[in-house]
Amino acid sequence: MSDTEDVEQAGFDAIAGTAQKLYPGQEGLFYRTVIPYALGGNDPLDGVEVWKSERGIPHWHYITYGFSELYEKESDNEAESGYGFELTFRLKRGPEEEPPAWPVNLLQNLARYVFSTGNVFGPGHHINCNGPIALETDTKITALGFRRDPEMGELDTRNGHLRFLQAVGITSDEMDALMCWNGEKFLAALEKNLPLCITDLARSSQMENAAFQETWQTGMEEDGSSTSYLYIDKVEMALEEERAYLCLGVGHGRTLSNMLRARVGKGRDLYLYGAEVAIQFLPGDAAATVEDDLLILSLPEQTLAELCMVLQRHTGVYPLSSFPLTIELVPTEITDQNGKVLEVIE
Repeated sequence: MSDTEDVEQAGFDAIAGTAQKLYPGQEGLFYRTVIPYALGGNDPLDGVEVWKSERGIPHWHYITYGFSELYEKESDNEAESGYGFELTFRLKRGPEEEPPAWPVNLLQNLARYVFSTGNVFGPGHHINCNGPIALETDTKITALGFRRDPEMGELDTRNGHLRFLQAVGITSDEMDALMCWNGEKFLAALEKNLPLCITDLARSSQMENAAFQETWQTGMEEDGSSTSYLYIDKVEMALEEERAYLCLGVGHGRTLSNMLRARVGKGRDLYLYGAEVAIQFLPGDAAATVEDDLLILSLPEQTLAELCMVLQRHTGVYPLSSFPLTIELVPTEITDQNGKVLEVIE
């Protein structure tokens, strides 16, 4: 092979070499994209390679090829290769001889998100999958957290630097808890109960584990939250005659309450985004203003405490006594992916 040919696939070979060192004597199974993304295909990644691991507990180890620059250098950023990372995913292995294909589709979906938005993942980040990560399965795993893959590490290639980020399957309440603390620390605590943070579709939430919940509570109180924003689809706000109004679902109140304590209570601001509104909560003297369609609520300690208490109540309208703000809590409908109502929280 000529030096030119070697350079053209230097990024690809660097990833493959790292995987082969981790699994000597084994041949990975490569799921290659049939029609390249550049030629109009639907899958942004060139492929996903799967390895059989016995570390921690027996599991399948999926590794992506395509977030970084696999062939010629195309970006102007000499320091990083492509988006600067590749993803991995570890799935608990059962009696099956071949790895399940659905994680390949999951990783391709994550790639579509990154390629279409330009938003990249990093250690401590999270994403809500809005349903089971494996379609048509009875699992509580509906979101992903991201951390450095402890075995794959980081890599310097001719096209720049990249790191391997492991996508970790988490439950919806674990995602809420992660947001209220430091994402990397949350996943590190999770690993103490889940070796290598291997995704197990059959597991229950660790938030039901009293010891884990105590670790999370202590960490949240000490560190606060590293997440500066919260998105709630159905939220409304208004500012009329110097009084602010905020309406949201009962089911989101507890999460917002925890986030406010972990952000504003630690001297940091928090942005709450809805489909059509944006609200900034920050510590300070009592004030409610609007700037460029952004409602800014400056909260003293007394108001923060009252607001957090109100947000954990049931359906109703609650004017705060310490601040010109009225909270309306409305029923929250929990639906499946087809829109069928599974539960109503009041």
